[in-house]
Amino acid sequence: MSSTHDPVQVHRRTCPLCEGMCGLKVATQDERVIAIRPDPDNVFSRGHICPKGTTLGAVHHDPDRLRHPVVRDGTTWREVSWDAAFQRIDELAQGVRRRHGPKAFAFYGGNMNKGGFDTSRYMMLMVRQAGFAQRFSSSSVDQLPKNVSTFLMYGDMWKMPIPDIDHTDLFVIVGGNPAASKGSIFSHRDVMGAIKALRSRGGRVVVIDPVCTGTARAADQWIGIRPGTDAALLLGVVHVLFQEGLVRLGHLEGLVNGLEEVRVLARAWPPERVASFCGVEAATIRALAQEIGQAPRAAVYGRIGTCTQEFGTLASWLIDVVAVLTGNMDQEGGVMWSTCVAPHLKLTPPYPTDAPLLGPPMRVRGVPGVLGQYPASCLAEEIDTPGAGRIHGLVTSGCNPVLSAPGSARLAAALAQLECMVSVDLYINETTRHAHVILPALSPLEQPHWDIWAWPFSLTSGGHYSPALFPRRDRPPEWQVLARLGSIIGGNPHADLDRLDDEYFGAMCDQLGVPRAVAFAALPSHGAERILDLCIRTGPFGDRFGERPEGLNLQAFKDQPDGIVLGHAPSQGAAAFTTPSGRLELAPAHMLGDLPRLEQAMVAPAPCLVLVSRRQLRSLNSWMHNVEVLVKGRDRCTLQIHVDDARRLGIADADLVRVQSESGALEVPAEPTTDIRPGVVSLPHGWGHGQPGTRQHTAAEHAGVNINLLSPARLVDAASGNAVLNGIPVQVVRIGDGLRASSISHEPPAGIDAA
Repeated sequence: MSSTHDPVQVHRRTCPLCEGMCGLKVATQDERVIAIRPDPDNVFSRGHICPKGTTLGAVHHDPDRLRHPVVRDGTTWREVSWDAAFQRIDELAQGVRRRHGPKAFAFYGGNMNKGGFDTSRYMMLMVRQAGFAQRFSSSSVDQLPKNVSTFLMYGDMWKMPIPDIDHTDLFVIVGGNPAASKGSIFSHRDVMGAIKALRSRGGRVVVIDPVCTGTARAADQWIGIRPGTDAALLLGVVHVLFQEGLVRLGHLEGLVNGLEEVRVLARAWPPERVASFCGVEAATIRALAQEIGQAPRAAVYGRIGTCTQEFGTLASWLIDVVAVLTGNMDQEGGVMWSTCVAPHLKLTPPYPTDAPLLGPPMRVRGVPGVLGQYPASCLAEEIDTPGAGRIHGLVTSGCNPVLSAPGSARLAAALAQLECMVSVDLYINETTRHAHVILPALSPLEQPHWDIWAWPFSLTSGGHYSPALFPRRDRPPEWQVLARLGSIIGGNPHADLDRLDDEYFGAMCDQLGVPRAVAFAALPSHGAERILDLCIRTGPFGDRFGERPEGLNLQAFKDQPDGIVLGHAPSQGAAAFTTPSGRLELAPAHMLGDLPRLEQAMVAPAPCLVLVSRRQLRSLNSWMHNVEVLVKGRDRCTLQIHVDDARRLGIADADLVRVQSESGALEVPAEPTTDIRPGVVSLPHGWGHGQPGTRQHTAAEHAGVNINLLSPARLVDAASGNAVLNGIPVQVVRIGDGLRASSISHEPPAGIDAA
C-alpha cells in the first residue's frame, strides 16, 4: 500500500522575531514545515541566521498553541466559536461599563505585536475604538528613555539614531549586547560579523557594561561599569570633550540649540568626580573621551542597559549629546537615521511636537503619564487599589507582563481581581491564564510579513514581503478581530467593520496628502495589505499612484521574493528636526532638571551587591521557551556572580543560593565567573514558567526563576517612568548543594535594608 504526498515546496520569508530580519528558506510538505534554513539569496541578510529563526515551524505546530478562542469557566477552559467569544466579551464589558463606567478599561501591549502583519497596523484602531482610559506597554519596561530623549531633542519620539557600524572607525557600545540580541533598535544583517570586519580594517570596539558579555569578549576593550552610573560616566566624557577642545558640530553647525548650556553644566563633571561612583578610573574615562573625540568617525550606541536603570533617560540623552559634540550625528560612520521604503510612522500622526511630554498623574502613586502611556510597573496597584478610577477591565496583546514587568507577584494577584480580561495571544501563559477570554493570535507562518519595526532602524533602505504560508480561512481576518474587539470594549458591539476600516484608511490618505478617491480606486480591498501598499507608494521610492511611473509599489516586492535593497541612507541635515524651533535641542529643560537627582545618588551609600538582568541568544523575552530545541541542554537560568564575591560568601559552582531584594526572594543555582564586575550578580530575563493554570508544557519542564520577583515596582527612572531592572540591591546567601532552582518565594522578605 503506497501513500501520496504533496511535493516539497520552498518558501522565502523574513524571520519576524527581531531586528535582524534574517531571510529564511522554509520547506513545507502536506501543510507541515519539514525544514528551515538560512536564505543566502535574501538581499538583506545574505544567509545570516540565529537559532530562533529555524524554530518557526516548531512554534506553528506546537500542540500547546491556541488555534481557537477559549473561554475560562473557573479554572477550566473551553473552545468556543468566534461569535461566542465576542458575545462573552460583550457580556463582560457591558457589566464593567454598567457598574464602573466607560473609563474602567485599560490596555497593555507587548513587543510581540510588532511581528503581526495586521496586528501592528490595526492595534491603533482597536485602541481608538475602545477608548481606554489608561494605556500600558512593554515600552516602559525597556525603551521609553530613548523615546523621551529623541522626542525632546529632535521632535519625534521614534527618531532614534542608528550606528553606522559598516563605515565607522570606533564603535562604543553602552549597555548593549548584540551577540545575544542581534541588535536592538538597530537593524543590521550581522552585527557581530560587522564588529569583526571593523576590527580587521583597523578600527576599535569598546563595550561599557557591568558584565563581560559575548559582545565584550569580541571587543578590544571592556569597561566594567557599576550598574546605573552610565550617565555620570558620559558627563565625564562630555567634560573632557569641552576641556580639550574636541567639540566640533560639523554639518550641524547653526542647527543646534543649547550648546552653551551643555558647555556650562559639563564643567561640574570632570572624570575625577565621577570615577568612584562609576567604578571606572578617571584615566579610563578621559582616554575614552579622547578616543571618541579624535576618531575620524565614531559611533556610540546605547541600548537595554542604558534604558532599564535609575538614570536611563539621562544616559540615553547623553549618548546622543556625545555624538553631536564630536560631529558624528547624522554622518556616515557615526550615527544616522533611516530612509524607509515604507515609512509607517507617517501613516498616523506621530505624537505631536507641541504636545506635552507629561500627562495627568496616576491616581495611586502620582506617577505622570509619559508620551501618552503609563508605566507598566503601576498596573498592579491601579487594579487592586479601591477607589474612583480603578481598573476593572483589561485587554492585553502580545505580552506576558507577569514575567516581564516589575512587581510580578502583586501583578499576578491583581489580574485575578479583574471583572473583564481579554487577551490576544498564542498561549495560555503566566499572564493570559487570568483572562476570561483569549483570542488566538496567528502564528508567524499563518500571516504575511513586512517588517515595520526593523526597517525604521536600519541604515539599509529596502524591503521584503513574505506571503502567508498557511493562510487561515476558518477565522475572521486579524484586522476584523481587532476592530471588533475595540468596538465591543468601547460599547459599540455592532459596528460596521468595513466602514471603520475605510475611515481608518481614509484618514491615513488625508495625513499623507493622497486624495481618497485615488487611493480607494487603486486599493479597494480591506485589511493591512492596502495600508502597506499606500505606505510604499507614498514613501521616498514610491510611485505616488502613477505620478512617478518608475517608483515602487507593493507588487514590485511581491515580484522579488528575495527582497529589494536600494542603498544606504543619506544624511538628513535640517530636515531631521521637527522640534518647535526647527533645530536640534541639545539641552532640554527636562533633562537638565534631572541632574540634581543624579548628584544625590552619587553621595548615597552604595549597596554591597546589585542585580542586573541578561539576555540569551536562544531566548526571546519569555515566549520561545516552549520550543524544546531552544531550551534543552544545560540549565541557563543561573545566578552569575564574580568568583571573588562567591568565595567571600562561601558559594561554589552550582550551589543553590537564595537571592533576596526588598520585593521578594528566589532560589537559583550559582555560576561563579570572572565575566562580571565584582559586586554585581546577574539573572536571565523571561523565565519563571510552570505556574498553575498555564499551558506550556515544555516551558514548565524548564521553568527557571522569574527575575521580576526581585524587581520592585516602585523603582522607576523618574524622567521617563521606565522600570528599573538593573542595579537592584540584593542579598545572596548559600543554602545548599543543588543543580536547579527549587523554590520561589512571592512574599516580600522582612527586614532587608534596600540601601
